[in-house]
Amino acid sequence: MENNTEVTEFILLGLSDTPELQMPLFIIFTTIYVITVSGNLGMIVLILIDSRLHTPMYFFLSNLSLVDFCHSTTITPKVITGFLVRDNVISYNACAAQMFFFAALATMENFLLAVMAYDRYTAVCKPLHYTTSMTTGVCVRLTVGSYVYSFLNSSVHTRDAFSLSFCMSNVVHHFFCDVPAVMVLSCSDRHVSEMILVFVASFNIFFALLVILISYIFIFITILKIRSAEGYRKAFSTCASHLTTVATFYGTVIFMYSQPSSSHSMDTDKITSVFYTMVIPMLNPLVYSLRNKEVKNAFKRVLEKAKLSLGFNF
Repeated sequence: MENNTEVTEFILLGLSDTPELQMPLFIIFTTIYVITVSGNLGMIVLILIDSRLHTPMYFFLSNLSLVDFCHSTTITPKVITGFLVRDNVISYNACAAQMFFFAALATMENFLLAVMAYDRYTAVCKPLHYTTSMTTGVCVRLTVGSYVYSFLNSSVHTRDAFSLSFCMSNVVHHFFCDVPAVMVLSCSDRHVSEMILVFVASFNIFFALLVILISYIFIFITILKIRSAEGYRKAFSTCASHLTTVATFYGTVIFMYSQPSSSHSMDTDKITSVFYTMVIPMLNPLVYSLRNKEVKNAFKRVLEKAKLSLGFNF
């Protein structure tokens, strides 16, 4: 990466500079982060230790939980620290690293949701071929391919942003080093970089949305053909959690990235960003656990084993 800048650090404005709000915001976002870490790591451990959850759906869900945990950890600790010690300075390299991992993990979540939609399509529309279609090898290739593309995609955006010259302000009007918020500080021509960002981000979002839309069109057609009330309920329940996650994730992401940075309102972006960097990673494990009988039953089995183990030991 070429370093054409006189700036050695950036100052993040954060969510609020009102002194009275610092401690309440610290408590709120610390609570959100603790729930996010506990929920996502708990989901991963639960899927690993319960053999009944060793299916393609939960393999993808465990990867989604891992991405959500890493996604939140990339952003939230720095925000929490800013509330507590009022240190909003981030080094040039740390800003680049934060941007890289944030963009990679956001892209990864985007494609994981599309892969999960395809998995649900296969399960509902082609149940007799499900075990032969969604083999371990296919699941691994889909996941690894998503990771590889996401990190390559993030490399392009991070390189474009940090190959620009920063010779004016170093104050980032955001609570983390997001691509548009950093690019707007550049004093060099950023038109090409902005166009690449909008084009690639739009392609990623709408390609994944197209896969999800086509998958659910076939799913709903299949569900409407089911005559059994129990079969109808079971087919719909397998998709309800995923649809909830899709709606919350894409609602915020489309609003953020499918417009040029010149038309962005930084205050609006900050509020929107809170949802997909902190709130959504917290909600995903809750949505999948509260609306999913298999996850709840697996959790009960783990608790029963723990009780038996403790009873045996004492």
